Amino acid sequence: MPHTPAAAAAAAAYTLLSRGNWGADESLRYAADGTEIWPPEYYPVQTLTVHHTADGSTNPDPAAVVRAIYRNDTVGKGYGDIGYNFLIDSNGRVYEGRWSGTDGTAAHDAEGRLVTGAHVQGYNSGNVGIALLGTLTVTPPSTAARTALVQLLADLAQRHALNPTGKVLYRNPVSGASRTSPVIGGHRHWAATDCPGTVYADMPAIREEVAALIQG
Repeated sequence: MPHTPAAAAAAAAYTLLSRGNWGADESLRYAADGTEIWPPEYYPVQTLTVHHTADGSTNPDPAAVVRAIYRNDTVGKGYGDIGYNFLIDSNGRVYEGRWSGTDGTAAHDAEGRLVTGAHVQGYNSGNVGIALLGTLTVTPPSTAARTALVQLLADLAQRHALNPTGKVLYRNPVSGASRTSPVIGGHRHWAATDCPGTVYADMPAIREEVAALIQG
């Protein structure tokens, strides 16, 4: 799919914190013998999936929460890295998630392909995982978080020539598994889960706002 540099995406008005900015301990990605536990793989973006972390944290420092999620995914779950491609805090700041190398933009390689995360079992490759921090089962995201979500989704949809209000026949480039889903959906579109909480019912409005933002 065509790839537009991030600087050319009109919707990219959000603040992005790199892994270095939020304090990722890169040593966690390596085994004792120095080998990378989860080497990155890259595939063209097909779809964008929204989550809430539902991590139960009461820590007022969102960067610390991201570090805790990273440690849990890396060490606790044994992934070797954080499973999400991006995370968003209640102040509307976007955090770079899964490590994607040093030759591209966050979550991408130099060719604009997505690094595979771990956020929707069986449907990760080519599927961008974006997680709103917190438990949103009852409460909606903050205005700042929702605004950043729309901006990030618009940036990604524009960069990868995706129709934000459309559907896609997703095909896993590794396993061949396929599924029809919205171009912009929630975890619940892929699995029996409450995730992303209240955001799920808001998805139609979010898609329309993303489309409007791209159109200017």
